[in-house]
Amino acid sequence: MRELTVLLVSVVASVGVADSAPRGGQDAGTVSLLAGTIDIHVHAEPDSIPRSLDAVEAARQAKASGMRAIVIKNHYEVTSGLAYIVRKEVPGVEIFGGVDLNLTVGGINAAAVEYMAATTWGFGRIVWMPTFDSENQVRFSQENRPFVSVSNGSALLPAVNEAIAVLAERNLVLATGHSTPEEGLMLLREGRRQGVGQIVVTHAMNEPILMGVPLGPPLPSLPFVLSAKTARARVWRLAGAASARCSASSRSACNSR
Repeated sequence: MRELTVLLVSVVASVGVADSAPRGGQDAGTVSLLAGTIDIHVHAEPDSIPRSLDAVEAARQAKASGMRAIVIKNHYEVTSGLAYIVRKEVPGVEIFGGVDLNLTVGGINAAAVEYMAATTWGFGRIVWMPTFDSENQVRFSQENRPFVSVSNGSALLPAVNEAIAVLAERNLVLATGHSTPEEGLMLLREGRRQGVGQIVVTHAMNEPILMGVPLGPPLPSLPFVLSAKTARARVWRLAGAASARCSASSRSACNSR
Protein backbone atom coordinates (compact mmCIF):
# COMPACT_ATOMS: atom_id res chain seq x y z
CA MET A 1 0.00 0.00 0.00
CA ARG A 2 1.31 3.44 -0.89
CA GLU A 3 2.33 5.88 1.83
CA LEU A 4 -0.52 7.83 3.39
CA THR A 5 -0.11 11.50 4.21
CA VAL A 6 -2.51 13.19 6.63
CA LEU A 7 -2.88 16.92 7.10
CA LEU A 8 -4.61 18.26 10.20
CA VAL A 9 -6.17 21.66 9.55
CA SER A 10 -7.64 23.15 12.70
CA VAL A 11 -8.84 26.42 11.17
CA VAL A 12 -10.28 27.47 7.84
CA ALA A 13 -7.15 28.53 5.98
CA SER A 14 -7.36 31.48 3.62
CA VAL A 15 -3.75 32.58 3.60
CA GLY A 16 -3.92 33.75 0.00
CA VAL A 17 -6.66 36.25 0.84
CA ALA A 18 -5.77 37.32 4.38
CA ASP A 19 -7.96 40.03 5.87
CA SER A 20 -5.09 42.52 6.16
CA ALA A 21 -4.11 42.21 2.49
CA PRO A 22 -5.11 44.94 0.04
CA ARG A 23 -7.26 43.94 -2.91
CA GLY A 24 -4.78 45.28 -5.46
CA GLY A 25 -1.50 43.63 -4.46
CA GLN A 26 0.95 42.52 -1.78
CA ASP A 27 3.93 44.10 -0.05
CA ALA A 28 7.39 42.60 -0.47
CA GLY A 29 7.28 40.85 2.91
CA THR A 30 4.06 39.05 2.07
CA VAL A 31 5.35 38.04 -1.35
CA SER A 32 8.49 36.56 0.22
CA LEU A 33 6.51 34.76 2.91
CA LEU A 34 4.00 33.19 0.53
CA ALA A 35 6.37 32.36 -2.32
CA GLY A 36 5.77 28.79 -3.50
CA THR A 37 2.94 28.05 -1.06
CA ILE A 38 -0.41 26.45 -1.86
CA ASP A 39 -3.63 27.43 -0.10
CA ILE A 40 -5.96 24.43 -0.17
CA HIS A 41 -9.03 26.19 1.26
CA VAL A 42 -10.00 29.41 -0.55
CA HIS A 43 -13.60 30.64 -0.37
CA ALA A 44 -14.37 33.19 -3.09
CA GLU A 45 -17.29 34.60 -5.01
CA PRO A 46 -19.52 33.65 -6.73
CA ASP A 47 -21.12 32.17 -3.63
CA SER A 48 -24.40 32.31 -1.75
CA ILE A 49 -22.82 34.37 1.03
CA PRO A 50 -20.55 37.45 0.68
CA ARG A 51 -16.82 36.81 0.22
CA SER A 52 -14.01 39.38 0.27
CA LEU A 53 -12.81 38.49 -3.24
CA ASP A 54 -14.11 36.73 -6.30
CA ALA A 55 -12.22 33.76 -7.71
CA VAL A 56 -10.37 35.78 -10.36
CA GLU A 57 -9.31 38.38 -7.79
CA ALA A 58 -8.14 35.64 -5.43
CA ALA A 59 -6.06 34.09 -8.21
CA ARG A 60 -4.52 37.44 -9.10
CA GLN A 61 -3.67 38.11 -5.48
CA ALA A 62 -2.14 34.65 -5.13
CA LYS A 63 -0.04 35.23 -8.25
CA ALA A 64 1.08 38.65 -7.03
CA SER A 65 2.10 37.03 -3.74
CA GLY A 66 4.28 34.50 -5.50
CA MET A 67 2.09 31.59 -4.47
CA ARG A 68 2.22 28.38 -6.46
CA ALA A 69 -1.49 27.54 -6.36
CA ILE A 70 -4.87 27.85 -4.66
CA VAL A 71 -7.78 25.44 -4.32
CA ILE A 72 -11.18 27.11 -4.68
CA LYS A 73 -13.74 25.71 -2.24
CA ASN A 74 -17.50 26.18 -2.26
CA HIS A 75 -19.77 24.48 0.25
CA TYR A 76 -22.57 24.05 -2.26
CA GLU A 77 -21.26 23.51 -5.78
CA VAL A 78 -18.45 21.84 -7.71
CA THR A 79 -15.54 24.21 -8.37
CA SER A 80 -13.47 22.21 -10.88
CA GLY A 81 -15.10 24.03 -13.80
CA LEU A 82 -14.49 27.41 -12.17
CA ALA A 83 -10.84 26.44 -11.71
CA TYR A 84 -10.58 25.79 -15.46
CA ILE A 85 -12.00 29.23 -16.32
CA VAL A 86 -9.87 31.10 -13.76
CA ARG A 87 -6.71 29.44 -15.08
CA LYS A 88 -7.45 30.89 -18.51
CA GLU A 89 -8.08 34.34 -17.04
CA VAL A 90 -5.05 34.36 -14.71
CA PRO A 91 -2.15 32.39 -16.21
CA GLY A 92 0.99 31.91 -14.16
CA VAL A 93 -0.63 30.46 -11.02
CA GLU A 94 -2.19 27.02 -10.62
CA ILE A 95 -5.89 26.87 -9.75
CA PHE A 96 -7.67 23.76 -8.51
CA GLY A 97 -11.19 22.95 -7.37
CA GLY A 98 -13.17 20.24 -5.66
CA VAL A 99 -16.57 19.17 -4.44
CA ASP A 100 -18.18 19.41 -1.03
CA LEU A 101 -20.73 16.62 -0.54
CA ASN A 102 -23.55 18.72 0.89
CA LEU A 103 -27.24 18.59 -0.02
CA THR A 104 -26.93 20.76 -3.15
CA VAL A 105 -24.83 18.11 -4.91
CA GLY A 106 -26.97 15.25 -3.64
CA GLY A 107 -25.10 14.58 -0.41
CA ILE A 108 -22.83 11.55 -0.36
CA ASN A 109 -22.73 10.22 -3.89
CA ALA A 110 -19.99 8.76 -6.04
CA ALA A 111 -21.49 10.32 -9.19
CA ALA A 112 -20.72 13.84 -7.97
CA VAL A 113 -17.13 12.81 -7.28
CA GLU A 114 -16.82 11.22 -10.72
CA TYR A 115 -18.16 14.35 -12.42
CA MET A 116 -15.81 16.62 -10.48
CA ALA A 117 -12.79 14.49 -11.40
CA ALA A 118 -13.83 14.26 -15.06
CA THR A 119 -14.28 18.03 -15.60
CA THR A 120 -12.11 19.41 -18.42
CA TRP A 121 -8.38 18.92 -17.76
CA GLY A 122 -9.02 17.38 -14.35
CA PHE A 123 -8.42 20.38 -12.11
CA GLY A 124 -10.81 19.03 -9.44
CA ARG A 125 -8.62 17.43 -6.79
CA ILE A 126 -10.24 17.57 -3.32
CA VAL A 127 -13.44 15.93 -2.05
CA TRP A 128 -14.80 17.27 1.22
CA MET A 129 -17.18 15.17 3.23
CA PRO A 130 -20.31 17.20 4.22
CA THR A 131 -19.63 20.50 5.97
CA PHE A 132 -22.52 22.91 6.64
CA ASP A 133 -25.06 20.19 5.83
CA SER A 134 -23.33 17.47 7.84
CA GLU A 135 -25.33 15.78 10.56
CA ASN A 136 -22.71 16.88 13.08
CA GLN A 137 -22.94 20.54 12.02
CA VAL A 138 -26.75 20.62 12.00
CA ARG A 139 -27.03 18.99 15.41
CA PHE A 140 -24.27 21.19 16.86
CA SER A 141 -26.03 24.31 15.57
CA GLN A 142 -29.37 23.01 16.94
CA GLU A 143 -31.06 23.49 13.59
CA ASN A 144 -34.22 21.74 12.44
CA ARG A 145 -33.46 20.94 8.82
CA PRO A 146 -32.28 18.09 6.59
CA PHE A 147 -28.69 16.93 6.91
CA VAL A 148 -26.23 14.51 5.36
CA SER A 149 -24.97 11.59 7.47
CA VAL A 150 -21.66 9.86 6.95
CA SER A 151 -22.12 7.12 9.53
CA ASN A 152 -24.70 5.27 11.60
CA GLY A 153 -22.70 6.03 14.72
CA SER A 154 -20.51 2.93 14.60
CA ALA A 155 -19.66 2.51 10.92
CA LEU A 156 -19.51 4.57 7.74
CA LEU A 157 -22.54 4.36 5.47
CA PRO A 158 -22.15 2.29 2.27
CA ALA A 159 -22.44 5.40 0.09
CA VAL A 160 -19.45 6.91 1.87
CA ASN A 161 -17.36 3.81 1.18
CA GLU A 162 -18.42 3.98 -2.48
CA ALA A 163 -17.36 7.61 -2.73
CA ILE A 164 -14.02 6.84 -1.10
CA ALA A 165 -13.47 4.09 -3.65
CA VAL A 166 -13.76 6.68 -6.43
CA LEU A 167 -11.30 8.95 -4.62
CA ALA A 168 -8.80 6.12 -4.41
CA GLU A 169 -9.26 5.19 -8.07
CA ARG A 170 -8.92 8.81 -9.21
CA ASN A 171 -6.05 9.60 -6.81
CA LEU A 172 -8.00 12.45 -5.20
CA VAL A 173 -7.61 14.08 -1.81
CA LEU A 174 -10.12 13.16 0.91
CA ALA A 175 -11.11 15.88 3.40
CA THR A 176 -13.15 14.96 6.47
CA GLY A 177 -15.40 18.04 6.43
CA HIS A 178 -17.44 18.83 9.54
CA SER A 179 -17.70 15.22 10.70
CA THR A 180 -17.46 14.27 14.37
CA PRO A 181 -14.00 13.31 15.66
CA GLU A 182 -15.07 9.66 15.71
CA GLU A 183 -16.34 9.88 12.14
CA GLY A 184 -13.13 11.60 11.12
CA LEU A 185 -11.15 8.62 12.40
CA MET A 186 -13.49 6.24 10.55
CA LEU A 187 -12.85 8.20 7.37
CA LEU A 188 -9.10 8.10 7.92
CA ARG A 189 -9.10 4.37 8.45
CA GLU A 190 -11.38 3.65 5.50
CA GLY A 191 -9.38 5.97 3.26
CA ARG A 192 -6.19 4.18 4.23
CA ARG A 193 -7.83 0.78 3.73
CA GLN A 194 -8.97 1.69 0.23
CA GLY A 195 -5.66 3.26 -0.77
CA VAL A 196 -6.39 6.99 -0.62
CA GLY A 197 -2.97 8.62 -0.56
CA GLN A 198 -3.77 12.08 0.81
CA ILE A 199 -6.22 12.96 3.58
CA VAL A 200 -7.06 16.33 5.16
CA VAL A 201 -8.60 16.49 8.63
CA THR A 202 -10.59 19.69 8.14
CA HIS A 203 -9.93 22.39 10.82
CA ALA A 204 -9.85 19.70 13.45
CA MET A 205 -9.82 21.92 16.57
CA ASN A 206 -12.66 24.21 15.53
CA GLU A 207 -16.41 23.91 16.08
CA PRO A 208 -18.20 21.69 15.34
CA ILE A 209 -15.37 19.15 15.00
CA LEU A 210 -13.50 19.76 18.27
CA MET A 211 -11.10 16.87 17.84
CA GLY A 212 -9.21 16.49 21.10
CA VAL A 213 -5.65 15.30 21.64
CA PRO A 214 -6.72 11.98 23.30
CA LEU A 215 -8.20 10.88 19.96
CA GLY A 216 -4.96 11.03 18.04
CA PRO A 217 -2.73 10.62 16.31
CA PRO A 218 -4.71 7.91 14.53
CA LEU A 219 -2.12 7.32 11.79
CA PRO A 220 1.67 7.28 11.74
CA SER A 221 2.29 10.15 9.28
CA LEU A 222 1.15 13.57 10.57
CA PRO A 223 3.52 16.15 9.04
CA PHE A 224 1.44 19.30 9.61
CA VAL A 225 -0.73 20.69 12.39
CA LEU A 226 -2.11 24.19 11.75
CA SER A 227 -3.67 25.58 14.91
CA ALA A 228 -2.89 29.31 15.00
CA LYS A 229 -5.82 31.69 15.45
CA THR A 230 -4.94 34.43 12.98
CA ALA A 231 -4.30 34.33 9.26
CA ARG A 232 -0.86 35.91 9.63
CA ALA A 233 0.22 33.42 12.30
CA ARG A 234 -1.11 30.57 10.16
CA VAL A 235 1.00 31.78 7.25
CA TRP A 236 4.18 31.98 9.33
CA ARG A 237 3.62 28.54 10.79
CA LEU A 238 2.94 27.12 7.36
CA ALA A 239 6.06 28.75 5.94
CA GLY A 240 8.20 27.41 8.77
CA ALA A 241 6.82 23.90 8.60
CA ALA A 242 6.37 23.45 4.90
CA SER A 243 9.17 25.49 3.37
CA ALA A 244 8.98 24.78 -0.37
CA ARG A 245 6.73 21.74 0.06
CA CYS A 246 3.17 21.71 -1.13
CA SER A 247 0.86 22.76 1.70
CA ALA A 248 -1.65 20.14 0.56
CA SER A 249 0.87 17.43 1.53
CA SER A 250 0.08 15.93 -1.84
CA ARG A 251 2.11 16.01 -5.02
CA SER A 252 -0.83 14.62 -6.97
CA ALA A 253 -3.13 17.33 -5.57
CA CYS A 254 -0.71 20.06 -6.58
CA ASN A 255 0.66 19.00 -9.94
CA SER A 256 -1.29 20.09 -12.99
CA ARG A 257 -1.78 18.01 -16.13
